[in-house]
Amino acid sequence: MSVLTLTPAQERQHLQLLGLAGFASMASMRICDPMLVVLSEEFQVSTGDASAVVSVYAVVYGLSQLFFGPLGDRFGKLRVVSLAILACAVFSAITALSVSLPMLVIMRGFMGAAAAGVIPLSMAWVGDRVPYERRQETLAKLMSATVIGMMSGLWFGGLTADTLGWRGAFVVLAILFAMAAGLLLKLLRGQAMPVSADAPGLWASFRNTGQLLATPRVRWVLGVTATEGALVFGTMAFMPTHLHQHYDLSVVAAGSVMMLYGVGGLLYSQMARRWLAWLGERGLVKTGAALVATGMLLLAWGTLPWMGMLACGMAGLGFYMLHNTLQVQATQMAPAARGTAVTLFASSLFFGQSTGVLLMAQSVDMGWLAYAFSAAAAGVVVLGGVVFRLVGRH
Repeated sequence: MSVLTLTPAQERQHLQLLGLAGFASMASMRICDPMLVVLSEEFQVSTGDASAVVSVYAVVYGLSQLFFGPLGDRFGKLRVVSLAILACAVFSAITALSVSLPMLVIMRGFMGAAAAGVIPLSMAWVGDRVPYERRQETLAKLMSATVIGMMSGLWFGGLTADTLGWRGAFVVLAILFAMAAGLLLKLLRGQAMPVSADAPGLWASFRNTGQLLATPRVRWVLGVTATEGALVFGTMAFMPTHLHQHYDLSVVAAGSVMMLYGVGGLLYSQMARRWLAWLGERGLVKTGAALVATGMLLLAWGTLPWMGMLACGMAGLGFYMLHNTLQVQATQMAPAARGTAVTLFASSLFFGQSTGVLLMAQSVDMGWLAYAFSAAAAGVVVLGGVVFRLVGRH
């Protein structure tokens, strides 16, 4: 494929639109977390049963990565991203019309399938276009947009559930996705994006996936990423529920407190270069794991609202310290098939999340959330030790 050379201004424009798309994608991923109590009441099911809207999104998101990676490598990453965003707009609008929990779960699955083609392929595009020495800073900027999207999804999901009704949240998401899709398609319309004659066919791309999985370094990155997803993202889905039940906060207040998780992520992303200079790669892993584990324990057993707020901020900062180290490794673990490699990374993360959500769903209905958070904190400490040792070897 002939690579279009971008001026700095054009690169900024592309990154801004990819940031908008990533913002909407992450907002859609997290928007149901603070709604679980409201959804359980409306559809007369347990909170654990309502959490299917979170777990199915993660499962389908992870599965779809296996297809989006080869599609991005074959047809062009930005072209695939733009069509995925357009599909997100359509499915979000239909989701707002759901009349039962099964229909809502199914439509969340379609949303997850479409959103799967946005953030990972955007990361892969950065890996293709940005030199390694600028890549961590550029990925941190892109991550800022996704973190703000996560914060907005958590806050707006709680706000609409308490005021306008949960359907309004998906209407707003549909409008946001449609705007991002229209702007990106307009930008790409004037660019020649031919499919390369020497690019591997789709079947060959799927065979390449098997070859990537046979590489020890790839398996290492994917394995620890799946574990991270289960321990951190699986737990995160039930943090608003715990804030609502344990700290007696309203749904919108719980969603607002969870925004501090994103504030921690922003604190990392805006100072990524300095954090790396201060702590080094292995220091980021060690500090990040310690902050996440401490935040989980404080959230589980704290008694005052400010403790929950501090816990969310600590967990967010720690997670992004740990996760960005793995994210940078993912962009470099297979440069010849970066689109496939990065989407495999995302697939592992969200397979892990879906597993974590399913396990946590059992604990929430039995009133064991605090114990589940404590177990996850211990798991993060062990994970941090493993990543600390293995990053040093690479």
